[in-house]
Amino acid sequence: MRLLFLGDVVGRAGRDAVTAALPGLRARLRTELVIVNAENAAHGFGLTPEIARALFAAGADVLTLGNHAWDRREIIPYIEGEARLLRPLNYPPGTPGRGAGVFAAGQKKVLVANVMGRLFMEALDCPFQATRTLLAAHGLGRTVDAVVIDFHAEASSEKQAYAASFDGQASLIVGTHTHVPSADARILPGGTAYQTDAGMCGDYDSVIGMQKAGSVSRFWKKLPGERLAPAEGEAAVCGVFVETDDATGRAVRVEALRQGGGLSPAMPEG
Repeated sequence: MRLLFLGDVVGRAGRDAVTAALPGLRARLRTELVIVNAENAAHGFGLTPEIARALFAAGADVLTLGNHAWDRREIIPYIEGEARLLRPLNYPPGTPGRGAGVFAAGQKKVLVANVMGRLFMEALDCPFQATRTLLAAHGLGRTVDAVVIDFHAEASSEKQAYAASFDGQASLIVGTHTHVPSADARILPGGTAYQTDAGMCGDYDSVIGMQKAGSVSRFWKKLPGERLAPAEGEAAVCGVFVETDDATGRAVRVEALRQGGGLSPAMPEG
């Protein structure tokens, strides 16, 4: 199976880059499922139903969120009725929406989960325990053909510990949230593809996607200032491409994807 994951979409620049690039990427890479993290797609903070629909129309099969899941309150009634939009699995019981789902990719089934870390983040339920419970019900190669987990977390150590904990039980574990693509795409010993952070889909002439002046001022003056605004220059599209063994669901190939926006390009072979 051929899977594509795109990192955090930031603001209009990121949205425009993804909607323009995604149809061509699907065709070039012959992907069977595309997952996009969209938690910063609405002016850098949250997601609206309108933007979600536009990303689905461009070719995203599943959208994931993170710590900005509820920044746009209009997403709350929408997420209740849209199974393709996932918020972190380890929010407390009773939180709107769902943290995981099984999605069709042709004749195959893919479990996609969105999980949030706790180190330097919100005090949510344990992501490790929540994932263990989920994977006990959906075994790779048993009930589903592939498993993709978006681990939305700040600390590289927590991301790596999480991946080590579930190596062999997922096709891909990919980090989001820090908006900077890490150079460690690899297949772990148990057969799980991993990258510490997929990077963002946004303008890299910025401070993690936000206009530089306001971001820099906060570090110099230690004052909150005005709300940060997304940078609006040419955006890069960043993500991870994975190919799995149809018999086992484990990864046989993983490559970083970087396109446009002044970053060094990386494009998997089709």
